Amino acid sequence: MKTVLLVDGSSYLYRAYHALPDLRNRNNEPTGAIHGVLNMLRRLHKDYHADYSACVFDAKGKTFRDEIYPEYKAHRPSMPMELAVQIEPLHACIRAMGWPMLIIDGVEADDVIGTLARQSVEADMRCIISTGDKDIAQLVDSHISLVNTMSNEVLDEASVLAKFGVPPERMLDYLMLVGDTSDNVPGVHKVGPKTAVKWLTQYGSLDNIIAHADEIKGAIGDNLRTALDWFDTARQLITIKCDVDLPIKITDLALQPQDTEQLARLYEQLDMRTSLRELRQQRGASDPNQPGSATVSENQLAAGDGGNDKAVMGQSVTYQTIFTDAELDDWLTRLDTAQLVSIDSETTSLNPMQAKLVGISFCVESHHAAYLPLMHRYPGVPQQLSFDRALKKLKPWLESATKPKVGQNLKYDKHVFATHGIQLNGIVHDTLLQSYVLESHRPHNMDNLALRHLDVKTISYDDVTGKGAKRIGFDEVAIDTATQYAAEDADITFRLHQTLYPDIQSNAQLNHIYREIEMPILSVLFEIERNGVLLDYKLLQKQSHELGEKLHALEQQAYDISGQPFNLNSPKQIQEILFHQLKLPIVKKTPTGVPSTDEDVLQQLALDYPLPKLLLNYRSLSKLKSTYTDKLPLMVDRNTGRVHTNYSQAVAVTGRLASSDPNLQNIPVRTSEGRRIREAFIASTGCRIISADYSQIELRIMAHISQDEGLLKAFAAGEDIHSATAAEILGIPLSQVDQEQRRYAKVINFGLIYGMSEFGLATQLGIERSAARAYMERYFARYPKVESYMQQTREKARRLGYVETVLGRRLWLPEINNANGNRRQGAERAAINAPMQGTAADIIKLAMIAVHSWLHKEKLHSKLIMQVHDELVLEVPDNEVALIKSSLPKYMGDVLQLDVPLVIEIGVGDNWEQAH
Repeated sequence: MKTVLLVDGSSYLYRAYHALPDLRNRNNEPTGAIHGVLNMLRRLHKDYHADYSACVFDAKGKTFRDEIYPEYKAHRPSMPMELAVQIEPLHACIRAMGWPMLIIDGVEADDVIGTLARQSVEADMRCIISTGDKDIAQLVDSHISLVNTMSNEVLDEASVLAKFGVPPERMLDYLMLVGDTSDNVPGVHKVGPKTAVKWLTQYGSLDNIIAHADEIKGAIGDNLRTALDWFDTARQLITIKCDVDLPIKITDLALQPQDTEQLARLYEQLDMRTSLRELRQQRGASDPNQPGSATVSENQLAAGDGGNDKAVMGQSVTYQTIFTDAELDDWLTRLDTAQLVSIDSETTSLNPMQAKLVGISFCVESHHAAYLPLMHRYPGVPQQLSFDRALKKLKPWLESATKPKVGQNLKYDKHVFATHGIQLNGIVHDTLLQSYVLESHRPHNMDNLALRHLDVKTISYDDVTGKGAKRIGFDEVAIDTATQYAAEDADITFRLHQTLYPDIQSNAQLNHIYREIEMPILSVLFEIERNGVLLDYKLLQKQSHELGEKLHALEQQAYDISGQPFNLNSPKQIQEILFHQLKLPIVKKTPTGVPSTDEDVLQQLALDYPLPKLLLNYRSLSKLKSTYTDKLPLMVDRNTGRVHTNYSQAVAVTGRLASSDPNLQNIPVRTSEGRRIREAFIASTGCRIISADYSQIELRIMAHISQDEGLLKAFAAGEDIHSATAAEILGIPLSQVDQEQRRYAKVINFGLIYGMSEFGLATQLGIERSAARAYMERYFARYPKVESYMQQTREKARRLGYVETVLGRRLWLPEINNANGNRRQGAERAAINAPMQGTAADIIKLAMIAVHSWLHKEKLHSKLIMQVHDELVLEVPDNEVALIKSSLPKYMGDVLQLDVPLVIEIGVGDNWEQAH
């Protein structure tokens, strides 16, 4: 018996769009739905041999059902733009794969499928319908079955009955009773699947239920009788039309030969690298005229001999475990002669300063890798090489600057080896940073990168160590399992480099960002983290005690105002006190409909009422205590006596560094309590703290980028930019600008580069919107090229999906064309500021590289210990203070030539607060 395979393309289109990650090609065009549908089609032809096939999609425009019932599918939102733009290239790919594709006006894909299914039955053929839509279950019979490739579900007559409780011939009746919410077709009010099955079991059919409607008692019976007049319409809407006038016959649906050249062009445009590679292998190793043929993907492979060999796309993947000196020597020879080696360490901790080495993996060519276990410990563990002897053998290669190495987040591995007395050198590539330079807005972890760029689902850390309370350390993982995981990491990293780096090389600006900024800063950050910061933990303990007393006093004041004790950390109790007891006005509500007590609400209420102001103060002090004065002393490293933060390069879209564990970039500086915390960051004996801070750097970058003559002139003259702005927009001499006018101008200067609206400006200044609008109009009249820059930047962002820094770093804005107005406007505001913030990030990184190089070249004992926003902090011996203080401005000011001078403010003190 011949087989017909019919695919409900529209069903899978939406499911793939929502199920897959936001995959995009190099032009920032979305491709996730395309990946999903094409993978499904390839899998179908692998799993189901068919003589005839067709992929069916809904046509644009209304169908006969819309004429019957105008509310049909009326509740559905319009197709997202990110999905709509994928349809045309998807259709082109399907045609190039040789699939017959049908789109018939006036009906839905279901109707075309139903018609073809009935024709196949009449021709005595077996019909398989691939869909995720339960409505099509009404077609199932002895010749017709359904498959859902996303859930691996197969429905024949027996399984339809098991799944829904009714046989396929009663599915139409069932759907008319329960309704179809996805299509906005009402059923009987309050009748769900259980009641529908109960009635159909008792009465046999909907017609019989209608005939006995008067026998069904209660409100549910009333609902049934109310729906009787609706059933005729419902039947027309839900019944799949099986007599559509089609331009083809079943026998016209034989698969056609693939257009491999067209398919290759499409895969190239869509950045579907794995599909392109498989296509090329098919053309070289199999019949290129076999439509829809596909090789086995890595995600479908089972482990072979000992779990170390796997067949992947026609070639062998070998993951070796190194157990003997001879095997290690053999790999050392490979490492020494390789042009590039991928390396990865397995450890006992995610904390780079605390982690101990468990094993090392290497890869010298794609699909071939090895794992060297060193410190696995569990009952029955195989004999491992001596830890010290193995590292002694590896140390010369690890420390060689002439042996090129690539890895994923090698700053972490550099710390791990340093803990064991090895300086990891020769780091020439890092796939984490490659991904960050290419797509700063996307996730950069290896599992996500492998899926996105290689179409490979990797073994996850949770897969080998477990989760939660049952999680074990990596040193307790069985070595054969560890080999599969660790060697795969090295292999995948090697392959990711082969995929990502050519894209960077093809763009001179991105190559410069990667080679001259991101890769060099890796080693600088490693050293800063290793240096750490000395803390006066006794001072922090004293501050913590004082904050505790202040918090207790604030609690008592809150109790006096409210007339009763309550938990100042409980939003529910605060809501009760503010809005029910004190009857304060409700500013906004949460998604659950209760009055909100978030910070914005409290700030608005604090303008007129004492308790909200007190609560804000309480929250601020409580956060200082819990986050800093209590926690920082506990984070001092017992071996160094210092706090060692972690600087992440690949977090902020703008290129800014992110500090964590502890976060040293968020210590408040606008309150006296926050500034006091900085007093606890001290220099060691015989040293001072020096702070070097770029002055108003983002405004200077705005002047350079916009080329506004007024701004350029003010900065060139060395004028105070906020006073100069106040003088310009108020039309008064610079000498007559007072502090309040300067404050207004400062808010305007900084607000506008962050895309602030007139409403936001009015809120910040506490003035009417009309006054804020007048200020903005006068500002743009005085600085017209700033307004031009903003408009041009919005347009460029909408067109390209990204904006750029002065050096060409791409700052992606995935929401810039979002149909949601709030999200789109937020992306537009980000587009205006991102070039300034991103350029500032590039400048501070270049400064760190320059200063670090200078310190090492001159063999100075001064060292970088922190980077915070636009500020560098150094610990400097007393005898080097004068040199550092006089030379830093030059090294920091010369890293990038702008059309305005870069000004660096230097401070010196015994602690960070004094220096800043």
